[in-house]
Amino acid sequence: QVQVVESGGGLVQPGGSLRLSCEVSGSIFRIYTLGWYRQAPGKQRELVADIRSTGMTNYADFVRGRFTISRDNAKNTVYLQMSSLKPEDTAVYYCNAAYHGSTLYWGQGTQVTVSS
Repeated sequence: QVQVVESGGGLVQPGGSLRLSCEVSGSIFRIYTLGWYRQAPGKQRELVADIRSTGMTNYADFVRGRFTISRDNAKNTVYLQMSSLKPEDTAVYYCNAAYHGSTLYWGQGTQVTVSS
């Protein structure tokens, strides 16, 4: 049985940093494209960044240069390092695992709040 467990969210001041982690256990982790999405209140869920099995990364324009996605296949874990956080980054962040363009798993979400 596959489990997707996210961690690392919380409250941070503007300009601060957080690192999100997502472990996808019980799966063939290394073949997946892994992504981080976010959903703010009243808005649609949107892609933040993803990383392919090859290590190729893709970022939304609104986080490029501030966020870094990485993966550790030995630990079945994908990370999102977030820096220079802004109040508009406040959202629930979700981990996603996909294969050949089809979503296989979603995490339960972790709240990130950027506020002074």
